[in-house]
Amino acid sequence: MKRKRNPELIDKESPELTDEWFARAKPASEVLPGLIGKAATVDLVAPRRGRPALAAPKQHVNIRLDPDVLDAFKRRGPGWQTRMNAALREWLATHVP
Repeated sequence: MKRKRNPELIDKESPELTDEWFARAKPASEVLPGLIGKAATVDLVAPRRGRPALAAPKQHVNIRLDPDVLDAFKRRGPGWQTRMNAALREWLATHVP
């Protein structure tokens, strides 16, 4: 026996999607250019993966440091590389080339 649907739960503005509806559906890349323009569609539909590119990304370097210097920064916990970067930046500000 088929269950009777609760009339309070029927949403007339958002009806249930049927196989017929899916057969008529079109991809956003086909529909959006007519609604918002081609340039906006390309920006909206294009996949964005990962973090946005930085204008000046940090560079990877290999550097040899004395163990006591490295331990002093690491002992203060996570973020030691950021603190080391700040210390170097402070040194550059006080020492004119």
